[in-house]
Amino acid sequence: MLSNIIMKQHSTIHFEISERKVLLRIVDILMVFLGIFILSNYFQFEYLSLAPANAVPLVVLAIYISLFGTIFEIYDLQQASKLDVSFKNIVICMSTVMLFYLLTPFVTPVLPEARLQIIYFYVVLIASVFLWRFLYNTLIASPRFFKHILLVGELSTIDNVLSTLLSADSNYKFIGFINSEGTSEESIKYKGLTEYHTKQLSNVILDEKISEIIISTANAENITPELYHELMLLLERGFKIREYTQVYEEVTNKVPIQHVGKDFYKYFPFSRNNENKLYLFFQRLFDIIFSVCGLSFMLLIIPFIFLGNLIGNKGPLFYTQERIGRNSTLFTILKFRTMVTNAEDGKAQWATKNDTRITTFGKFLRRSRLDEIPQFINVLKGEMSIIGPRPERPFFVAELSRSIPFYETRHIVKPGLTGWAQVNSRYGGSVEESLTKLQYDLYYIKHRSPFLDLNIILKTLSTVLYYRGQ
Repeated sequence: MLSNIIMKQHSTIHFEISERKVLLRIVDILMVFLGIFILSNYFQFEYLSLAPANAVPLVVLAIYISLFGTIFEIYDLQQASKLDVSFKNIVICMSTVMLFYLLTPFVTPVLPEARLQIIYFYVVLIASVFLWRFLYNTLIASPRFFKHILLVGELSTIDNVLSTLLSADSNYKFIGFINSEGTSEESIKYKGLTEYHTKQLSNVILDEKISEIIISTANAENITPELYHELMLLLERGFKIREYTQVYEEVTNKVPIQHVGKDFYKYFPFSRNNENKLYLFFQRLFDIIFSVCGLSFMLLIIPFIFLGNLIGNKGPLFYTQERIGRNSTLFTILKFRTMVTNAEDGKAQWATKNDTRITTFGKFLRRSRLDEIPQFINVLKGEMSIIGPRPERPFFVAELSRSIPFYETRHIVKPGLTGWAQVNSRYGGSVEESLTKLQYDLYYIKHRSPFLDLNIILKTLSTVLYYRGQ
């Protein structure tokens, strides 16, 4: 029976989140190259062809598609599953790719005499990528490739697990669950999902083509000996069994601190890059270079900011405030003012969505993130970094630390101008929203790396371009 289960597991096909993202990227480029091949071989198209002599222009095109595809979110799985949203993002993305491709003739082909070929090229870029999105949604994102999951856990955890994982990844299909505490005639029944008994485990895996078992239990000691024995046999034969918090972190990119107890040390094997001297050196070098560029840009736009502030804000141009930095040290942050003067009237208040204290010009500054530009001075001084958890005010830190476990942990790194929480969530005007942001911040600290930093930078560009600032 066990050998049949393992063979059945390997015969089923499903794609992990990372695999789907890689698949989207690779096939995007292949589809564009296919479109170029058809154009150059069956139409009078001479601007670009799949030839060894065009190796550099083709590589540049692939880089542009991947880079701007990330910025304009065509590899976001939630958005890729909606064809109308995908089409809009693809048009914007390929328009930008086209613009940069034409403006870099030192690494791309010289413009053809027949300018109509540029239109053909542009149409092929959009059509080939959108055709792949249509095929992706029809084939890869279809129910036949869903991951069939069997849940093991207490009744009290089921609703939370289902809602969290299904909202994060629609390709999960929960077949049923086994109560880890065992059941009896008097046990409370859960009606939202089929319940199986331990003795049915092997048959359910075979009949329902289960890909993975997820264990969600507040206390592993609650698992019955019979169930434990069956799970161990499956694990020893190579069947995929995972703990819920591992899956949660993988699909949500957050640390599940609401599930962390006295064994907290298991969840915080913080990234070695927090102590990597080379990584920290290059991060500081990047901070300095980026800050100098940012302050130069501020000098160019400050006359316009001053004029907008004079008309729309009617008060001081700059705003200073005490914030908590690395190792809980205090520093003074500098921003362009976005609220009315005396907005808090001596009492600290949460900023909320559609906050009436924010001026008309202040809304523009916040949504475009221009209000943050003066903080490049804080970065140059070493009080902040370009990337890191956003610095919070002492009053709110004291309040949140009392109600949210591990909140002070976010202060083990420098605060940043932008961060993983900023590009993945929008508001932090309550304890619940601050909890969500903390989960993202701890994920960043735990997985900190040059690749994650680059991802944050690209997502920040998306936030600015799509006007999603707070």
